[in-house]
Parts: sequence; C-alpha cells; structure tokens
Amino acid sequence: DVSKYNDVEKTVSEISSKDNIDILINNAGITGPNKTLWKYDVEMWNKIVQINLMGTFNCCKAIVPTMIENNYGRIVNVASVAGKDGNANASAYSSGKAGTIGLTKSLGKELADKDIAVNAVTPAGAKTRILNQMSKEHVQRMLSKVPRSRFLEIHEFTSLICWLSSEENTFSTAAVFDISGGRSTY
Repeated sequence: DVSKYNDVEKTVSEISSKDNIDILINNAGITGPNKTLWKYDVEMWNKIVQINLMGTFNCCKAIVPTMIENNYGRIVNVASVAGKDGNANASAYSSGKAGTIGLTKSLGKELADKDIAVNAVTPAGAKTRILNQMSKEHVQRMLSKVPRSRFLEIHEFTSLICWLSSEENTFSTAAVFDISGGRSTY
C-alpha cells in the first residue's frame, strides 16, 4: 500500500533529526502482471511506475538535501536489466526501471562536485520473492536469456551494493553497474 508512504519528506525529516543519513539504497519494486502493452490496465501501469520510479525519486528528493548539507552520501538505485533491454510482457516494469536509470545518471551528475555518489545496478533475475509475482513462463523466459544459465545469487548482489555504498567508492557516480550474468553487455 503506497498511500502510507506518501509523506516521504516528513518521514525522512523525522529520521534525519535523529541520525545522519549517509547511505540510501532504493530497492523497492513490483513487477505487475505479465501482459502486452495494449492489454495493460492503466491503473496497474501507474501503480508500477509509481512504486518503481516515483518511489526512488521521492526518497532521493527527501534525502539528498541532508547529504548535501553533510557533503557526503552514497545512493544506490536498484534498477533492472529490464530497464536496459526491456522485457516483453513487462512494459510497465521495464519503463519504470529505465526511468530509474535515467534518474541515476542525472542526479549523479548534479551531485558530482560533492562527495556524494549516485549509481544504479541492473541485476538480472535473482531468487527473491519478486519471482513469485511473475508467471512461470515469464520466469523461464528470463532465465533463458542469461548466458550463465542461473539466477543471480543474493550474496553477489549485496557485494556490489556494499562497495558502491562504501567510502572506498570515491570516483564512480552516475554509472550503471550491470550484474546480469552476461545478458546485457553494455
């Protein structure tokens, strides 16, 4: 239920007054139904984009001022290989994640003169609950596109996120890090 999170700035303000926010990982997302674009329900399309893109926008908008004030921050936006390549029968999800990639590139450049890094990761499918939202046929189609012939392991994903969120990452910003088992090579 997205409605309970509509006042992101108030929530972040309450958190920020107690603690500094140095790291933001935007990882919320839903897939929605697997349908062709012309059969997609408009309300469902909007819900998917609202969560997958606007959720990232709202969190960044609320937290970036604190990071600017502290001249430090690490933001990692979890997009998807679907945002780079597109997935048939998942146009809303693919579009929302493509928007997240564009947002990352823009915000990273806007903050490049500060010690604030903004990057995105584009994983292929991983064994998480999000697979339960998809048809078995869609999951099998996703897996068939991965040259490694397996899903992403969570520990592989978290290792990348941890480095991007660390103080070691002093140079990379506005970048998109592919972790798709060879599905995307650009």
